[in-house]
Amino acid sequence: MTLVLTAHGSADPRSAAVTHAVAGRIRRLRPWLDVRPAFLEQTGPSLLDTLRGLPAPGVVVPFLLASAFHARVDIPTVIEESGATVDRADVLGEDPALLTVLRQRLAELGASPDDEGLGVLVVAVGSSRPDANARTATVAQFLRSGTRWAGSEVAFATGPYADLPDAAERLRARGAERLVIAPWFLAHGVITDRVAEYAAAEGIAMAEPLGSHNLVAATVMDRYDAITAGAAAAA
Repeated sequence: MTLVLTAHGSADPRSAAVTHAVAGRIRRLRPWLDVRPAFLEQTGPSLLDTLRGLPAPGVVVPFLLASAFHARVDIPTVIEESGATVDRADVLGEDPALLTVLRQRLAELGASPDDEGLGVLVVAVGSSRPDANARTATVAQFLRSGTRWAGSEVAFATGPYADLPDAAERLRARGAERLVIAPWFLAHGVITDRVAEYAAAEGIAMAEPLGSHNLVAATVMDRYDAITAGAAAAA
């Protein structure tokens, strides 16, 4: 069985580097597992070529946080075109392990859960689907739980609901004296650079994306295991 770790792809090499690094972590954790990174666009190897070259059945695990267009349309379309015998796992989503990593990134920035004057902006890619955006909004709710922060908000950097400056103003209106940005992204890229430019102009500190982390690798393996366990139960 092969795990095909499928990312969107970017012209920015930092994005692909994280995908390959997470694939490497999975190989170290499960040296018997065939792990192959693949990309939908702009970066190779392509998902189509990877699927056509699979020696055995596999599982495509989207290296994506949201169940938006790429997960719902692009990946199934490529799978069908390839003719490969593969199953498709769920996106990584708002997994508790990933939320733990995001909290670590904020801690690395010096953000304290006891800082009553702090407002946390969770910045994510926006979707045209309100239900996908609603799921992403739960990230801010989780981060705020158990803290004394002035508040937390999800702000979308792209899409029809892009609202980063408005979200920042909402936090200030709720009493936030200082803001920090927690990027809900797997890797640096064009969009995170744009967010970083906004943060620098506004004097807002910005944490690192989730990046390559064992908990990110573990989340990928959980999605893979959910598919293979179901297949074993049905056999």
